[in-house]
Amino acid sequence: MTTMEFSIDDAALLLQRTPAVIDAQLRGLPDDWVHSNEGPDTWSPFEVVGHLIHGEETDWIPRARLILSDAPDKRFTPFDRFAQQRNSAGKTLPLLLDTFARLRTENLDTLRSWNISEADLEKTGIHPEFGSVTLRQLLATWVAHDMTHIVQIARVMGKQYKTDAGPWVQYIGILQR
Repeated sequence: MTTMEFSIDDAALLLQRTPAVIDAQLRGLPDDWVHSNEGPDTWSPFEVVGHLIHGEETDWIPRARLILSDAPDKRFTPFDRFAQQRNSAGKTLPLLLDTFARLRTENLDTLRSWNISEADLEKTGIHPEFGSVTLRQLLATWVAHDMTHIVQIARVMGKQYKTDAGPWVQYIGILQR
């Protein structure tokens, strides 16, 4: 396997695409599709979008801002991985998709305005579970996190037809997981 060296420009290019990809996956689908999941303790596509919104509001940019600051205490506030269950209640999917797109644009504008240097990428903050982490690691994780949830949405939706796929299940990777 080959890996790519982290590039903030490439990261921003990938991050700016996520809202459009997810919008194309979900907008206009019946509620059954966007609220289905893989079983107990799993998330529906609707919940994934809510989770991504919560990350835009409380995770990536706030943590990057803390890393880049002169604050003496660079401990991150713990991230509530289930906040979307409260925050998305009573909202529609189109509203969540629009909110996610707006927040992502704002956050990428903020990120670009910082003109982050190679030295900045090595600055650290303190994650509540992992300890010291660099800005480079945080930003690379932001990209990988997006990709994880794009795949998760596709997997959840694909599994809705697992039974109906019959013998082809053995050849369809997302139906085997």
